[in-house]
Amino acid sequence: MEKIAMLGGGSWATALAKILSENGARIDWWLRAKDDVQHLLRTRHNPRYLSAVQFDLNRVYPATDLADVVEEADWVVLAVPAAFVQPVLDKLDRDALKHKKVISAIKGMLPGKNQLVTDYVAERFRLPRTQLGVIAGPCHAEEVALEKQSYLTIGSPDAALAQGFCELLRNRYVKAYPALDLDGIEYCAVMKNIIALTGGIAHGVGYGDNFLAVLVSNAVQEIRRFLQAISPLARDLSASAYLGDLLVTAYSQFSRNRTFGGMVGRGYSVKSAQLEMNMIAEGYYAVKSIHEINLKLKVHMPITTAAYRVLYEKVSPQVEMELLKEQLR
Repeated sequence: MEKIAMLGGGSWATALAKILSENGARIDWWLRAKDDVQHLLRTRHNPRYLSAVQFDLNRVYPATDLADVVEEADWVVLAVPAAFVQPVLDKLDRDALKHKKVISAIKGMLPGKNQLVTDYVAERFRLPRTQLGVIAGPCHAEEVALEKQSYLTIGSPDAALAQGFCELLRNRYVKAYPALDLDGIEYCAVMKNIIALTGGIAHGVGYGDNFLAVLVSNAVQEIRRFLQAISPLARDLSASAYLGDLLVTAYSQFSRNRTFGGMVGRGYSVKSAQLEMNMIAEGYYAVKSIHEINLKLKVHMPITTAAYRVLYEKVSPQVEMELLKEQLR
């Protein structure tokens, strides 16, 4: 039985715990709140996210002691919001992940450091990149809970690691495939949230599907230019790990980034939108990180710039979308 430490109590952590435990793995599940642990032990449900999912407590062991959860694990899956990953992992000893395979399920960057999660983990715990991987969609946690057909890609420079985690994920409704492009998949997962958020802003101010299709088409080119500047590698951006993940995040009713952007477009302040959603929209933090990285790269990124101006410079969403529409083709 593979032993997996699941860090985080959100919808994606819950969905992954469902898949992995039902496939026979042991899940030691770190949750921040003692009340959530007690609720899971009592009812076999996560009280906050995907609460219809029922867990087998002979395979899933919720706890609040981070070091204990990680200690015996073969795999450590990171599924906390990017804004909180550093304060969580900094509680661990620097050798705590020495012999672990670490998979990031986080679709964001460390705010302030503007660093990919896998880069931070490699630096903080002195791990080679061959011990690291990242999960890409297209896959919404809500559809996993409903057991809708889903596809995942595991990116890692170590082909055996990627294939090994794919085997842990595959079941009758999840297909999983390995890929070697760790950086490209992780950056794309960050940037697709920015695009979905911007699409939400556009929808919020009254633009329709025609505009969103053009926005997404231009976004593929924007992502390609950025990746070529920061991580040049031959990659097919039409693959599901890139384009598929972008499409589902930009169009789905379950996309929290699109929902967040839509609220901002309709006049919500950032703070009020965050409070009403009660969920983290990773795109909000990603916009600032990618924008600041691009101050040095100087890649043409009109969509990211538009989102940054609305969210951080408080430019009117209506005004900014009018400016953006003139830059798209």
